[in-house]
Amino acid sequence: MPRELHAFDHVHVFVTNRPAAVDWYRQVMGLLPSPDFAFWASDGGPLTLQNTSGSVHIALFERPSQPCRSTIALRVDAASFKAWRAHLNDMLPGAVSEEDHTVSRSIYFRDPDGNPYEITTYEVAALGRG
Repeated sequence: MPRELHAFDHVHVFVTNRPAAVDWYRQVMGLLPSPDFAFWASDGGPLTLQNTSGSVHIALFERPSQPCRSTIALRVDAASFKAWRAHLNDMLPGAVSEEDHTVSRSIYFRDPDGNPYEITTYEVAALGRG
């Protein structure tokens, strides 16, 4: 058996226009370039974005448009879910869907390059109906 994994370190996300993507990720998801990993962004390397606590990292690679087959799913508590739902509906009107999975509830959306995201909570009872 291999040793247990500790956590996801980062996710590679491919975008066609990295400066535009940085702006979108800042406005929509609150992610900012990581000063600790800025040196990687030269010579085609990733530009790493992170949340304020540094617990979520997305590595943006600039590449030609290509289909994405993976959804990046992030977990939040019920209060954060409600706040994310309101924020995403404001930022991306008509482009956000929500699904009740009985034991969880998820919000789905895509970045401008078509990369799919999901924000999920398992605190369904705290959300109430709808």
